[in-house]
Amino acid sequence: MENPFLAQWYYHLPNFILAALGYTLLARLVLGLVIGDDSPNFIQRFFVRITRPAVAATALVTPRLADGAVLVILAFVWTLILRIGLLMVFAAAGIAPSIGGANP
Repeated sequence: MENPFLAQWYYHLPNFILAALGYTLLARLVLGLVIGDDSPNFIQRFFVRITRPAVAATALVTPRLADGAVLVILAFVWTLILRIGLLMVFAAAGIAPSIGGANP
């Protein structure tokens, strides 16, 4: 029996990367609210370093009034939109993964 994850890697790999980025953005937001973004904590520095490109890309399409935690929230929302868009593109092409591995 073939592994459905490996059979549809072209969908699952970008979806996994976007999911990991989204959860890292959430972790940065929560930890940033507790200890601050400029904390010397190595975990927070890691989260900031990993999510900096996504937050910078969000800053390009967001009004300058949004800064700090709001920008991180918006980056998370854009990540969700990209994940949903990815599924919609694959569904429109007829190659989206199905629930339970059954093919339509």
